[in-house]
Amino acid sequence: MNETTGIEVGTVDVLQIMQMIPHRYPMLMVDRVVELVADQSAVGIKNVSINEPHFVGHFPTRPIMPGVMIVEAMAQTAAVLVAYSERELAGSNRLVYFLSIENARFRKPVVPGDTMRIHVTKTHRRGNVWKFDGKSTVDGKVVAEANFSAMLVDG
Repeated sequence: MNETTGIEVGTVDVLQIMQMIPHRYPMLMVDRVVELVADQSAVGIKNVSINEPHFVGHFPTRPIMPGVMIVEAMAQTAAVLVAYSERELAGSNRLVYFLSIENARFRKPVVPGDTMRIHVTKTHRRGNVWKFDGKSTVDGKVVAEANFSAMLVDG
C-alpha cells in the first residue's frame, strides 16, 4: 500500500505471472511486473535474449525483436493487470483476449541485451472490455507505443 496515495501497489514475479495468464515459453513475453496498481496501470519487464526463437529468422545477421512481439508484451502486461484487478481469475478458466490494436508506432529497434519496460494504463472499462494505452521503453527511450483493447472471456 502506498502510504501517500492509499493505493495498493504490487509486484509480480514470473511464477506468479504464469499463474495469472496462460502463456508459456516461447510466447511468454513478460519476465516480471514491477509496478501494479489494481484497475489502473502496470509496468512489466522483458529481458530480451538472443536465445529467443524469433531471432533465428528476424534477422539472422542483425537480430531485432519483431514489433508484433513488442505489442504482445504490452498485451500480456495488460492481461496481468486485468488478472490482478479481477483476483477471482487466479485458477479460473477465464482468459483475456486481444480485441484490437490501434495507433501502433515503432520508434527504435529492440535488440538482444535490452531490458524493455512495458507501461500499460487502463483508459476505459465497460463490462468485460478493457481499453489500454501501452508504451515500451529501453533505457528511458520510447521504442514502441499502441492503444489496444482486450476482453475477459470464459475459457
